[in-house]
Amino acid sequence: MGTPELISPRSPRVTAARRLAKRAFRGKERRFIAEGPQAVREAVAHRGEGGEPTLLELFATVEAAERYADIVAAARAAGARVHFAADTVIAEVSQTVTPQGLLGVCRFLESPFEDILRSRPRLVAVLAHVRDPGNAGTVLRCADAAGADAVVLTDASVDLYNPKSVRASVGSLFHLPVAVGVPVERAVHGLKEAGVRILAADGAGADDLDDELDAGTMGGPTAWIFGNEAWGLPAETRALADAVVRVPIHGKAESLNLATAAAVCLYASARAQRTRGER
Repeated sequence: MGTPELISPRSPRVTAARRLAKRAFRGKERRFIAEGPQAVREAVAHRGEGGEPTLLELFATVEAAERYADIVAAARAAGARVHFAADTVIAEVSQTVTPQGLLGVCRFLESPFEDILRSRPRLVAVLAHVRDPGNAGTVLRCADAAGADAVVLTDASVDLYNPKSVRASVGSLFHLPVAVGVPVERAVHGLKEAGVRILAADGAGADDLDDELDAGTMGGPTAWIFGNEAWGLPAETRALADAVVRVPIHGKAESLNLATAAAVCLYASARAQRTRGER
């Protein structure tokens, strides 16, 4: 691979990439950073609605380029500009303590909410008032793993492209449609009009998840609303749902964290839908 071409953290390309750590610059440029081999690999494979490549630039240390030669080759084949950078340059742009040597600059890729509705989704995760980027990315990963059709981030939730959100999604950000900035009322009303039942996940919910499963009420199209881990869902948001459901605590734990509760709820719906033959 030879000598890295980018050795100064103050070079224009490095400065431009580093600025994407700030939300204002991400919004202005409509670009974000995907970090690490898994995220970059998925970015390389992703295409926008018009077929345009999502990955625009790849920064790689010489060592990482040798270790992940297949990713570098795929990035080049997809038309991305590849830059070999010194370790100090990658460390300057990276938002992690121990960078893995690969950083991709990507286009924004959120989907219009109306497109999600037109697709007649069967399982949707709605993140309302979720402020922690790690939680948001992990719930997105859970939704992807459970086979959800889409994720919606309301206008009161964290930025989808926050570096922590992107890392926590571990590439799932590139796997399923995500709508951002949707007011929670619009999200709920739109999904209801599309024939989707709305369930709000809340530890103090009146309905028990096990009872819902036993009653056979979870086999149809479903959207789960997940709220802030610290204070849950506001009363006005709970009031929008068809049911407010709690995950039963059979042991002595005080509660479940947001991502764990989301995984339980989404998998319960996925199982019920498959049992009913809906998926």
